Amino acid sequence: MRKIKMIFKTLIMIILISALAQAQGVTKTGTTAGKFLSVGIGPRAIAMGGAFTSSANDATAMYWNPAGIDQIPTNQFVFTQTDWFVDIKVNFVGAVFKAGELGTVGVHMTAMTMGDMEVTTTKNPEGTGDYFSAGMYAFGFSIARHLTQKFTIGANVKYIRETISQSAAHGLALDIGTMFITPFYGVRLAANISNFGTKMRMSGEDLLIQHDPNPNIAGDNANLNAYYETESFELPLRVQIGLARDFYPVDGQRLTLAVEAAHPNDNSEYMNLGGELALFKERVFIRGGFKSLFMKDREEGLTLGVGYRTPRLGRFHLNIDYSFQDFVHLGDVHTFGFILTF
Repeated sequence: MRKIKMIFKTLIMIILISALAQAQGVTKTGTTAGKFLSVGIGPRAIAMGGAFTSSANDATAMYWNPAGIDQIPTNQFVFTQTDWFVDIKVNFVGAVFKAGELGTVGVHMTAMTMGDMEVTTTKNPEGTGDYFSAGMYAFGFSIARHLTQKFTIGANVKYIRETISQSAAHGLALDIGTMFITPFYGVRLAANISNFGTKMRMSGEDLLIQHDPNPNIAGDNANLNAYYETESFELPLRVQIGLARDFYPVDGQRLTLAVEAAHPNDNSEYMNLGGELALFKERVFIRGGFKSLFMKDREEGLTLGVGYRTPRLGRFHLNIDYSFQDFVHLGDVHTFGFILTF
């Protein structure tokens, strides 16, 4: 009875946080900072159209639904790389460890990086010979635990940093996720809130100027150091609810179908659909999905992918995965990754 009450309290807390988050959010495209946090992680989840909130059961669950890491039976290490547009790369690296009665814990880092760019000015539109760099990073700690045999809750705390030249913005964010195996044919019901946190504002030496606070007075200090004040922006908050079910049509095969609804604070609501077919006793995987259904002016769409799990060598085995994403105007995006289980 106490565990059931705890479950209801947890669900109520998530609903209240969701309502508060949506009330504070700005429902306009391009009005959030840290937008790299919205780029999907992991070829398996991406290939399933991002419908992964209720299917997250590997180390990439630290991104999709932190409750999912407690579904992992042993330790895992993950690395993925997405070749984004115009030579931009998105890398994710993390590790998950079993922690006894504490549950499961994990650490991870996300990095969006790009090559150095040459400085241009109105006087030197072809370049000054000086170069600058930009990057976006998130460092996180995850924890998850079963409250009952069928109900799991997880949380993820992360530090976010965006840099460009000599300026930077910082923020803190919290993700909260749950996963529940319902009594209806084993359907999994999951909910997740991502990037509930502080606003971000750029500051740094690039904003330094020389200012005369009173140009009408002679003899005072006319070259005081001052900084331009920049505006603060919300993080890309997202609330997701998903359903998934596993089917076993033939011995040694599994078919997982998943559907997910999402409400972001910087775009319209949308749905993701996805599926995963596991063949030869979880050795070969074929995946497909469709992302951003019903989103206004959507850019994303079809997703596909494959995966292979190597034979176990002692306590080790390796999952190697690939995914393809189709973008309407921006071209194709490819993601590679592996998960080492040990």
